[in-house]
Parts: sequence; C-alpha cells; structure tokens
Amino acid sequence: MASHDGSGTTGGGHAARTGTTASARTGATPAADAPRVPGPRQRARQEARQRPGRRKRKTGAKRFLKPVAIGAGTCLVAAAASGWFYYESLNANIKHGALNTSDVNVPQTRANAAGQTPLNILMLGSDGRGDKRDCALGGACDSGPPHADVEMLVHVSADRSNASVLSIPRDTKVDIPPCRDPKTGQSFPAVHDIITTSLGRGGPGCVVGTWEQLTRIHIDHYMMVDFGGVVDMAGAVGGVPVCVDHNVSDNQVSVDRQGRRHVVGSHLRLPQGTHVIRGVQALEWLRTRHAFEDGTDIGRTHAQHLYMNSLIRQMKAASTLANPLKLNALAQQATKSLTVDDGLSSIKALADLALDLNKVPTRRITMTTMPFSYIPTDQAHVQPRPEAARVFAMIANDIPLDRNGPAKAAGGRGAGAAGGASPASSTAASPAAAPSAPVDKAAVRVAVRNGGGVNGRARAMAGFLTARGFSQASVDATPLTAKTTSVFYPAADRAQALAVAAALGIPVSRTTASPRVDRTTVVIGADWSSGTDFASTLPKAGDLPATAVSQNAETDKGQCMRVNTAKYADGRYIYIW
Repeated sequence: MASHDGSGTTGGGHAARTGTTASARTGATPAADAPRVPGPRQRARQEARQRPGRRKRKTGAKRFLKPVAIGAGTCLVAAAASGWFYYESLNANIKHGALNTSDVNVPQTRANAAGQTPLNILMLGSDGRGDKRDCALGGACDSGPPHADVEMLVHVSADRSNASVLSIPRDTKVDIPPCRDPKTGQSFPAVHDIITTSLGRGGPGCVVGTWEQLTRIHIDHYMMVDFGGVVDMAGAVGGVPVCVDHNVSDNQVSVDRQGRRHVVGSHLRLPQGTHVIRGVQALEWLRTRHAFEDGTDIGRTHAQHLYMNSLIRQMKAASTLANPLKLNALAQQATKSLTVDDGLSSIKALADLALDLNKVPTRRITMTTMPFSYIPTDQAHVQPRPEAARVFAMIANDIPLDRNGPAKAAGGRGAGAAGGASPASSTAASPAAAPSAPVDKAAVRVAVRNGGGVNGRARAMAGFLTARGFSQASVDATPLTAKTTSVFYPAADRAQALAVAAALGIPVSRTTASPRVDRTTVVIGADWSSGTDFASTLPKAGDLPATAVSQNAETDKGQCMRVNTAKYADGRYIYIW
C-alpha cells in the first residue's frame, strides 16, 4: 500500500512505487537521499502546468492581499479628499478685506543684515452687533457704526527672539486720516476724534491707517474679532486663569433722564482670588472697565494684558500648537471668528503666523500701554504724551521692550550684525553690518541731504564722512523735510551703502535701494539733530519711559487685577461685594 509523505498529495507515494519496481528489475538498492525520478503521468502534469497561457492558481495570501491593497488605496484617496475639503472649508470660513483703506502709506519695514523682517499685526476687538448673538452678548443692539474697543499692536522681532504688544486706549484723541469703505464705496474725510471711531470710517483698514499715521510703524496684517468670536475662542483654548484682589461685580445701576434704571457694565462677577474663565465670562473680563483700577479704559487695557499673558502661558504649557486635536478645535473657531486682511486669508498663512509667535519665549514677551495724559479741557479722553514717540520708535526700529535678551557682541559698530556671540537681529537697531567684501571708500559717491531742519547739518556730516575716507562725500542742497534718517542707494551699490551706513551707525534696516538716486544718499532726518553716531540716538533695549506701564508674560504670573473701590454717595461700594 502506498505511504503518504505528509504533503497532502499522493505524488510521493507513486514515485516510491515506481522506484521500488525499478530496483527490483536492476537488483540495485537506491541511496536514501537519491533523487526520485518522476513517472510519465507526473511529468505530463508538470509540463501542463508550465505551458504558456495557463493561469496559475493563486495562493491564499495573494487572494487576501489584493482586496486589502485596494481597500487601503481607497482609504488613502478618501482621506486625502476629505483632508482637502476640510482645508478648503476652513479657508472658506475666513472673512477678509483690504489691509489699509486710508491714504496713509508708511513704507514696509526693511530687512536686517540677515535678511529677516519683523512682523507687525494689529489686533482689534469690535463691539459691532452684527447678529442676534452679538446683540445679546453686548447687552443691547443698535444701528450705529462699530467701534474698535480693543486695539493692540503685536510686534514680533525680525529674528523671532522677542515680541512686544502695544495698546492704545480706545478713548485716545488722534487725527484719523481720510478713509474709504471698500464695501459701500463711501469716503470719509479726515477728522480729529477718539481712535475707537476709526473702525466705523472704513473698516479695519481705516484703523490700520490711523495707527500708521500716529506711530509711523508699518503694519503688515490685522486680525479682528467680535463678541461671539471672543466667547468661542476662549472656550476652544480650555479657559484662562485670572485673578482679582477683591470680590468684584461690574453691575452698576444707572438712572437715565426719564428715571429708568439700567444695569451697566460688563456683568463680570468674581470672588477674590484666582479663577479659570472661559466663554462668556472671558468676554466679561475683557470688556470690564468701570470695575477695574480707576474706572477708565486704562484699567481695561491692563486687564486685557494680564489675560493675554495668561493665555500665552496656558497655550505653551498645554502645547496647543503641537497637539492636533487642540489645534483643530482652535483652528475651527479662529477661522469662524476672525476677520483678517487679504494677506492672512488662508489657513496656511494663519498657521505660519501662529508658529512664528510660538517661537518667542514667554520671558521675552512684553505688553505695554501707550504713555498718555488726560486732556485738560476734556477729562473723559486722553492724548499721547511726548514720550510715546520713544515707544513708537523702539517698535519701528525693532528694539526689544525688555532687557532679557543676550548681551550685544563686542567689537563696536557693526560687530553684532557681523555675526558675533549675539546676532544683530536681537535688536535690529544695531548699527549696520560692514559689507562682506572690502570697499574702496575713496571710490564711493555719497550725497548728504538735510531733512531735519538744523542749519549746517548736511555740511557737518559730509565733512565727517570725508574725514573717514569717503573723499567723494558732498552736500545735496535740494530742499527736503524728513522725520526719519535713512540711506538710499542704486541697487548695484548695496555694499558701498552699507559701508557708509556702518560709518554713521545707521541700522541696515534703514537702508534701501531706490531708482530715484544715482549714488548713495544719506538723508538726515529730524530724529538726528546732533552728533555723528546715529545709533547713540536710538533707545536701548528695555529703555521704556517711566510712564509706559509694562507687563512681562512670565513674571506677571499670579498678579491680581486691582478692583475699583469706588462708592455711592451714601458710602456703599459700587463694585466690591
């Protein structure tokens, strides 16, 4: 009887019988490991399997892998398609408009020696009641134009090492330039009014123009959020810790001329101490004015700074930007809640901006309020103090508002920008870097123009350059008025212009190519009335005026907001319970 080889077929048994018969005929005994010779029928089956065109039998593994591969491919295509639709849906959520709707045009900030450019983003909070929800959150609904009750300029340094946030109180009287509403086409003439009204005179783009006219800082982007947006985004980040030094209740009762009683204020009510606020309560905190400090908008800006610093710490501690689920929730709310300029009208642009902001450590984030004074004839409104110009100049020249940065590299003018221990980009106001290739000073054609109004200033500076080896320096007596000192040059003469700027201590950010000049041209502005080293006239890092109240995002942790201790005429407290 045939024995099986365990393979599940009888081929082995047949070969064994054939081999046994052959051995019996020859009288030979085959070796145990000798190859078996297939019989005629076995050879026929093998040849049939090898004929061209015969379909091979699939193994179980192959039968299984094909549908799996098809399914996986289908899933990948579906995932890619759904991801694309999701991305496009986020883009579609974003409301956007023109960056600047005024006739003011401050030149874009020029790059530093390393080719890096700072970012200036104007953050606006609108009190517009565009729908029933905003009307409910605002406590009333009216047909008047919206106001920008929150106005903050976020400045991120060129090297992303530090950031500054400057608030201007909403009740600051300023010159608002002519603006045009891009939606209606309506034109608005120039007016002197409180800065919050600029939003209703041409949208966010008019606020941008007003800021640029006042500060002479070029604004790259704006972001505006309304009441509902604040509520939604505050919920998306999971709440923000804040602190008050007394029990506070911003529910003052007022009586109008008809004798009707109204509860005014933000309706914020918190016991003394630290609380995590979210949603509507976060909006109440940001809107509170009467119940904080002196009851004016100044206290409100301080409360907003504390909230923002706490929000920054919260997001960094929770790694929000690195967590896909948290980032997704924030992205959905942000795209629904924000109105931005056309340059930020994509999810990619917003994500890139968020990553830039996330690079800045909390110890290098400084928030400050513009130095102000109450108008003597109008105590309800304020005006910029003269030293506000110093704060504006620090931001315009990319000078950090804090002193927590690395020390400058040694080596005098241009050392920092040349790549010492501390790059010049840590303060873009550092003197311009000397060109990488040697420059023949005697061959450099230089014109010096006086735009600052100080008699003999151009002649004195031309003489200074001549003594430093720039023998072709001369005075250009063309009448000119300039607020800021700059260097202009033909595009092919950048190295020569940098050499001149380095000799005068002028930052590279103040040098620019121009088709309007035929030689390196130094314009002496009103900001440089004396001396030969322009860098010495600029504020140093952290050199804020005493009247500029500032807060650091790391060190103000645990700071409590001071509650207004005002009383009724009968001695009872209004805001403390």
